[in-house]
Amino acid sequence: MKWTAAKLRALKGEQKISMLTAYDALTASLVDDAGIPAILVGDSLGMTVLGYETTLPVNMDEMLHHTKAVARGTQNAMVIADMPFMSYQPSLSMGLENAGRFLKEAHADAVKIEGGTIRVELIESLVKNGIPVLGHIGLTPQSVKEMGYKVQGKSSEQARQLMDDAMAIEQAGAFAVVLECVPPELGEMISGALSIPTIGIGAGAGCDGQVLVFTDMLGISNKPVPKFVKKYAHLNGIIAEALTAYKSEVEEGTYPGDEHTY
Repeated sequence: MKWTAAKLRALKGEQKISMLTAYDALTASLVDDAGIPAILVGDSLGMTVLGYETTLPVNMDEMLHHTKAVARGTQNAMVIADMPFMSYQPSLSMGLENAGRFLKEAHADAVKIEGGTIRVELIESLVKNGIPVLGHIGLTPQSVKEMGYKVQGKSSEQARQLMDDAMAIEQAGAFAVVLECVPPELGEMISGALSIPTIGIGAGAGCDGQVLVFTDMLGISNKPVPKFVKKYAHLNGIIAEALTAYKSEVEEGTYPGDEHTY
């Protein structure tokens, strides 16, 4: 079964939604085979794959390249492409054109856009033109220079603004919204107020679904991970052992053996 925006939205109140990031065909196929209904080609690839310090340097060419690879490795999961910094902020027409490229050229099923009420006009335009939109509020990494990496919505004023943002995103036609790094009480409150699913990342168990970065939850990276990450495996050590063993066997001349030659 191919997952779509409508099918994902219909899970609201029926089943919790799992989502993971993927940046290449191999990873996408693993996530897809596990039955995960949605794959986010996050601009987090800037840090996890490309070696940038933030998501800000990631550009359209890089996102299109990786989205194409993920789409090639996916059969059933919904592929959602993150629109990179400054690919939609300058103008409505730029946002529409670039979002269309993700569907037309990279074969994505939807796009993700950061921002609340300020993005209403863009979300409405995309949806009217047949482009499903996943919203994203709370901690929005593309605004890191302004807000930093910290929990959002802790004050009553911030909480009201996030609720207003979530309601505006829903009314604009988004099929779901990511809530990142907000207090769990607020995550649950927003989830209860919306008719579309909320996808939490550091927003508590009260959200309608959860999303994590693939390399974080598998323990592949040796860098610190946020508090909300649960490592379901610790592959970094296993990979390091394998690489060290390979190096030793090559240097000692024990690899390749007779069984590895033609």
